[in-house]
Amino acid sequence: MSLEMLAGWEVLEAHTGVEAISIALHAQPDAILLDMMMPGMDGIAVFEQLQGSADTRNIPVILLTAKTQPADRRRFSHLGLSAVVSKPFDPVALPGTIADLLGWNSAAQRPA
Repeated sequence: MSLEMLAGWEVLEAHTGVEAISIALHAQPDAILLDMMMPGMDGIAVFEQLQGSADTRNIPVILLTAKTQPADRRRFSHLGLSAVVSKPFDPVALPGTIADLLGWNSAAQRPA
């Protein structure tokens, strides 16, 4: 909700990994905010499938996770994610965090 209300971004929601992949293929979003814990397949499995498709591999993906142990961080760093955001996070600050992580702070880099 904060992404739509505070940043004015259009948000497409997926409730499962399969749905997320389908939306990404058809909608070609500017970025994907991907939760690690989802029904059916986890965020890593979704990310790997997105990376396996020429149609989605260039979409920046930010992983949301409560897994913040050093071993988890090392695992995430080797995947090629654009960024990782730890839970809990401040929903009011989330749009700014995403913009910072993706370099969208200048008007030229911000999605329409």
